[in-house]
Amino acid sequence: MKSSAAEIVPILGTSMGGGFYAGRILIDNVVYALIAAPKAEGEKDASEWIAKYKDVPGAKSYFDGLANTKAMAEAKSKLAIWTQALRIGGHDDWYLPAQDELEIIYRNLKPTTEQNSQYHRSGINLSSFDPTYPYTPDLPAQTLAEAFQAGGEQAFEADWYWSSTQLASGSDYAWFQIFDGGNQSSGTKGIKLRARAVRRLAI
Repeated sequence: MKSSAAEIVPILGTSMGGGFYAGRILIDNVVYALIAAPKAEGEKDASEWIAKYKDVPGAKSYFDGLANTKAMAEAKSKLAIWTQALRIGGHDDWYLPAQDELEIIYRNLKPTTEQNSQYHRSGINLSSFDPTYPYTPDLPAQTLAEAFQAGGEQAFEADWYWSSTQLASGSDYAWFQIFDGGNQSSGTKGIKLRARAVRRLAI
């Protein structure tokens, strides 16, 4: 019996849906393919999360970056508005990844050979399909997708990237992740970090 399209798992880092397949996430019992935007069109550097540390109560989801980004844009976040305005590969539903979505991208498309962070609970992801556990020094390893390895055309920089998830315990802060050792942390919304847009596709 032939496999259905939903049962065929794409190869990480290959072209898909206007960008590149980055892994799978579970949202409201639906499995989605997470698609990272092409770097040239869908990455932005030195951007603040929102001006004046504005509270965005609707941007606290750990897994639904689309909902977070909509809330950020309604609150006049220039970063979120930029993301929503993207038109890449015929698609206009790009958004800023939530914390768990960003972790999946790091885990699957890690650019460097650096050891992974062991700080706190970095690597635990209940939204991933399947759920994952804390990083070890050597897992995840550098991605096998050459375009996403350090120096590659699509590679994430060994730098901090914003998620769209506001810190639940402090409205002045939002979550980010470094694409070097994978450390997940939070910082004030006014600091300027990188961001990479994503979209998702039910599979």
